[in-house]
This record gives sequence, structure tokens and C-alpha cells, in this order.
Amino acid sequence: MNLDFVLKAINHKLLEIDSPPLNNAERLILQGIWNDKTYNLVAQDASYSPGYLTNVVAPELFRRISDVVGQKVTKKNCQAKLEKYFTSKATSKKPIPSQNAAKLSADIRQVISPRFPSGAISLDSPFYIQRSDIEKQIYTEIENPGALVRIKAPQEMGKTSLLLRVMDYANHLDYNIVNLDLQQIDQDIFSNINKFLRWFCANISRQLGIESRLDGYWDEDIGCKISCSLYFQDYLLDSIDLPILLALDEVNQIFEHPEIAKDFFPLLRSWYEDGKRLPVWQKLRLVVVHSTEIYVPLNLKQSPFNVGLPIQLHNFSLEEVVKLAKCYRLNWTDEEEANLLMAMTGGHPALVHLAIYHLSRGDVTLKELLQTAPTSTGIYSSHLQRHQVKLQDEPELAIALSMAIGTTEPILLEPIHAYKLNSMGLVKLDGNKAVLSHQLYRDYFQQTLKLI
Repeated sequence: MNLDFVLKAINHKLLEIDSPPLNNAERLILQGIWNDKTYNLVAQDASYSPGYLTNVVAPELFRRISDVVGQKVTKKNCQAKLEKYFTSKATSKKPIPSQNAAKLSADIRQVISPRFPSGAISLDSPFYIQRSDIEKQIYTEIENPGALVRIKAPQEMGKTSLLLRVMDYANHLDYNIVNLDLQQIDQDIFSNINKFLRWFCANISRQLGIESRLDGYWDEDIGCKISCSLYFQDYLLDSIDLPILLALDEVNQIFEHPEIAKDFFPLLRSWYEDGKRLPVWQKLRLVVVHSTEIYVPLNLKQSPFNVGLPIQLHNFSLEEVVKLAKCYRLNWTDEEEANLLMAMTGGHPALVHLAIYHLSRGDVTLKELLQTAPTSTGIYSSHLQRHQVKLQDEPELAIALSMAIGTTEPILLEPIHAYKLNSMGLVKLDGNKAVLSHQLYRDYFQQTLKLI
């Protein structure tokens, strides 16, 4: 019996009994059973802890399946029980009670129908393209005492989706998880380093479920940076037994505030160095996520951006585009369609995902999509207009982008302009030079920049 059918059928039945649909780990176990894989092999392929799949996910999965089929299900009999159960259901022709049919149909659509791709991809989404080598690298690194991981990529390249999976893995390790999205900070918090560090410590305390005791550790005579370090060392880290994964997303927001950056980033570096000699600091595992190179001058020995594990996310490869299309049930085996989409978008993950979503729904043909892509009526209009507004607000960036559009060769731009355009995804950096990212931006902005 086809596994896809079984997975959908299980979700149907789970919804009927008001139980949540299969999550990603549960689907992986069932795929492993269908492919005669051991838990260890499934865990290895998917970068999970074998103990987590064996002792946590599997027992709960088989309990839920047992509820569905009305018999005890184990790993050994799972496939046979499910095939027998759904075969008998298919031949019984028992209708769904009319009063439940509409509700069940709506619930099933929510589970099976793809959501509009926007923002981070949820952990249970079947449309996440794994970056297996990168994920395994990070998972291995955060198990090391005092680890620091730096994830860098332009906007909408999948940084936050990857971070969600890193935090999920850390959760499986029973780490304490703290996630600070620096886009959410009120601007007045950036008014001075003291205010910023108090915000920083207060939020971490809250997420750890530990009472905030800032006033007991903050001493203006020794300064806010030492006060912050002592608060971490003598209170937060001392209060917990298991490691903390501290994830800092959109760190590039701090680049816009040089007075904060020149104090905060050396502080992170000092904590990383302290982790090499002080056991208490080895509990801290830092993951720093940003969308551009730092353009605030920092002493090399004080920067956290030249130590730890560097991770750079890239555009989708042709194989990954085809794989995503397959997830949406598009048959792109000859790769012609994927090549055409790659030529327009350069494999940009968000742009590729949006295109494949619309193509899978039949909203547009690939030919129509490519023809209208660089226009205000195409599927990328919101994406392009968002960049247009940014360029209007910062005319110097528009001028720099015009220079990149005017040539197919890498061009030398002012470093801060190159970094900002790169963080927006509009250009790629080639050493000290910049080159336009892909054809979509050339076709659109060579027309619209004339209006700025």
C-alpha cells in the first residue's frame, strides 16, 4: 500500500478523533518502517537523536495509531496492521456521517493543502527542503561546551526556518531555549547600551522562567557590561543545570546602532572566550543569525564574527528546486521547468517556493509566471515593491544598485552600500565587488529605478 495514501488516511482518522495530525518526526518513523530502516538509521538520516525517536516519538506514535485502528500497534506489526485496517475500510464503503463530513473535509484541507509560503517554514511542514550537511554541522557544534554558531544569508533565504530546526534539536537535547528576535525591539531600547543590556537580560530571564533580579546585580560603579556578565555568570547560568541555547535572530539590526554594536559584540566575544576556561560559561551555546557582513569597525580580537562555526546559506541548487516541485506534486523530472525558474530567480528559496506554490495550484502557467514575474502584476510584485520602497528611502542604495545593473561583471561599490544591498538579496558579493543576484531584479529595477 502506498505510504502517501497511508499518511493521509491516518491524518483523516486522527482528525476524526480530535487528535493532531502526524508531526514531522512521526512521519519519518513511518517512512522508515516502510523502507525497513532502523531507528538509528532514520535518526542519522534526519539528524535526530536516536534516543529521542526510540524513547519519545515512537511510543507516542504507536499509541496514537493504536487508537485509530483499535488494536495494539508496534514497530514490528505497524505496516501490516495499517494496510489491513485501511484495506478493510476501503471495501466497507461505510459513509461518513453527514453532520461530520463538512467539518472533516475542512480539517483535511488544512492538513493536506499547502499554505501560502510566507515567513519561516513550520517544523511540521512537508515543504521544507533540508540542508542536511549544514544542519548536521550545527547540531554537532551546539553539543560542544561554549559553542558559537554564526548563520549568515540575505533576507528570505531560510535563516529563521533553519534556526527553528536548530532550536527544535536543542529542545530534544533538553537544553533551555532562548530566542530573541532583534527586529522586535522598540527603537528607544537602542538609545544606550545600559538600556539595551537590561532589556537583553530581562528577556532572557523571562524566557528561562527565572525571576528577574537585575537591580541586585547592576552596579553603575563597575559599568553595565560587567554587570551584565555577572548577572549571566552568577545568576542565570548558576541557576540552571542544563545548557542554554541562546539564539539571536536578525542581529544585523544592531549594526544600525554603532554605539550599541561596539559594546555588545565584544561582550559576546568575551563570553565565548570565557567558555574556554570557565565551566559555568560552557553552559552557554550561542547562535547568531544575521543577513549581512558587519560594517561596524571592531577590533579583530573583540569581534564574535571571526570565531565559532560560520554557516553561509546559499540559493537552492537545481536538484533542490526539483525536490521542492516534487513535494508539491509537480512532475519536473526533465528539469526543463526548473532550469527556466532558476534562470529567472537564481534559485532564491523564497522566490522559488512562491512560484512552485502558484504553479501547483494551477493559478498560472510557468510561461505566464515568467513573463509577468518582473512586473507589478506578477506573483513577485509585493517582494519587488518592498525593495523599491527601501531604495526610495535610501537613494544612495538605488544609485549603487543602478551601477550593478549597468554591468554583468562584478563591480566595486562602497562597502556599506554593497553590504546593505547584499543583505536585501539584491546583489551577491564576490570578494570586495558586487554583482546583481539574478535576472528578475535586472528586468524589474532597470525600469523602476528611473523613477526614483
